Amino acid sequence: MDIPHQRLVYFQVTVAAGSIRRAAARLDIAPSAVSRQIGLIEEALAAPLVERTRDGVQPTAVGEMLLDYIQQREKLDQVFGEQLDAYQRLETGEIRLIIGEGFVGDLINTPLRAFREQYPGIKLKVDTGSMQCIIDSVVEDEADIGLMYHERVHPQLRFWHSSPQPLMALMSPEHPLAGEHHALTLEEVAAHPLALWGPGHGVRQLMDDGFNDAGVRPQTVVQTNSMEVLKQAARSHLCITLLPAFAAARELSEGVLVARAVEYTTFREARAHIITRIGRRMPRASLQLLRHLERWITSFRCPDA
Repeated sequence: MDIPHQRLVYFQVTVAAGSIRRAAARLDIAPSAVSRQIGLIEEALAAPLVERTRDGVQPTAVGEMLLDYIQQREKLDQVFGEQLDAYQRLETGEIRLIIGEGFVGDLINTPLRAFREQYPGIKLKVDTGSMQCIIDSVVEDEADIGLMYHERVHPQLRFWHSSPQPLMALMSPEHPLAGEHHALTLEEVAAHPLALWGPGHGVRQLMDDGFNDAGVRPQTVVQTNSMEVLKQAARSHLCITLLPAFAAARELSEGVLVARAVEYTTFREARAHIITRIGRRMPRASLQLLRHLERWITSFRCPDA
């Protein structure tokens, strides 16, 4: 039903005033104008809205229904206004994130906790995925913000911030290479058993490119889609794994793993990124979270290798 709001106001005031003349006086317009506006509503509804009595006018059955509709609409307008106001004050809303598994630990404990303390009404939906899954989710608007590793450019992505995060060789302190303080060559890494991501993972592709360029064949003894498996395999000094240091920050700080640099340009130039889709209009809450994430990712530090 497409009836202009002001026209409904004329009808509502007329019923409340009890006559067209008194309604016109309240509205400060001519009685004929009030009558004409009510007539247009009646024409649209194909039914009379008011009937004249000795004391003035009163609503017909259809008029009563229209009054009820107007009251319900006013309540909806009020509720929407309150919800919009709360949303604009960042008291309500939902932000969807898609992140690489390596970001989980520090992300929950640092920027997300700080953001939730400041904006407790905002709901956060956090999923993990591979690099391609993160890209697809952001491009297809299934996620508002993505955190991913290694990818540098993409025609549909806006890179809000990037932090240099070299791909490192992680191993137990008891591993034979743990005592080496020079940057390890790919030949040295490939000479030892390795725990690697499964084929198709973005970081695995980065590793495979490196080993292919070096002309060496890695000794892959553990293959998994779980970062926890990679870290546990390295802790047990069963093998070496390759990860950015931030993905094992707790283990490195506790000394149960050590990180060694790898002498390969693409490994050294890998980065962690905060991304959104180009052209996407970000709600205020999402922009505030982006600022939290930018401050957090700027503080990333790769432990000395």
